[in-house]
Amino acid sequence: KNAQRIAFTLITVSILIVVVILGIILWDIVSNGIGALNWEFISEPPRDLGRSGGIFPALIGTFYLAIGAIAIALPIGVFSAIYLTEYKKEGRITKIIRTAADLLNGTPSIVFGLFGFAFLVLALGWGRSLIAGQVTLAFMILPTIIRTTEEAIKSVPQSLREGSYALGATKWETIKRVVLPPSTPGIMTGAILGLGRAAGETAPILFTAVIFSSRFLPTSVFNPVMALPYHLYILATSVPNSTENQYGTALVLLIVVIMLYMTAIIIRSRYSKKMKW
Repeated sequence: KNAQRIAFTLITVSILIVVVILGIILWDIVSNGIGALNWEFISEPPRDLGRSGGIFPALIGTFYLAIGAIAIALPIGVFSAIYLTEYKKEGRITKIIRTAADLLNGTPSIVFGLFGFAFLVLALGWGRSLIAGQVTLAFMILPTIIRTTEEAIKSVPQSLREGSYALGATKWETIKRVVLPPSTPGIMTGAILGLGRAAGETAPILFTAVIFSSRFLPTSVFNPVMALPYHLYILATSVPNSTENQYGTALVLLIVVIMLYMTAIIIRSRYSKKMKW
């Protein structure tokens, strides 16, 4: 009993410490950034090196990067997960692929940025561009999508597959009509989590896609873009007397990421209530 009490106390204290630290960070960002939020800040380009004006090009550029990344990574991740769970028997090859995906998931984001710079920007000659950033971010979030899709597909009872085969359905028809529909909430959750991660990353786009200041949105995928994480990084490290806009940018980025994660939670809970085996 004493051991259980000590363990419970340590867990409670750990949770409280995390909650307090998170509360301090959120309070600091919200209290200092709320004064910067207005229509001009959201809808105007930056002026005076970001000390005044707004973050509109950075906000739209962030959405361009995140949506492009998920558009590339989602089909690759879903089809990879289908292959691993439905077509390939458990063995050495599947273990190697899963191990590689796990290693990729644990790779520091700056490594993805250096890879994108060396391969996409220099070797392929894309230059610092929107498409280079999107592909780099897609590589980074791909393991998350593969793993979440795998778990979603595995949660579908085997009896449903067997019933489909007994009715004469082919392998692909069973996957398309029996396996994927109930797996959709898990797949969408993984996609939105990947979207949120892509929106908040700085290192992968540091060398591949972003510039600090632009009054205009990109007109081609081979144009560079602004992005909220990089804009915040430059304001915080290189632009003096920009504290209000620093916190305002951080608050907007925080709101965007929280909204994406909340959307994932809502979708997951809503579909989970509908799914009954």
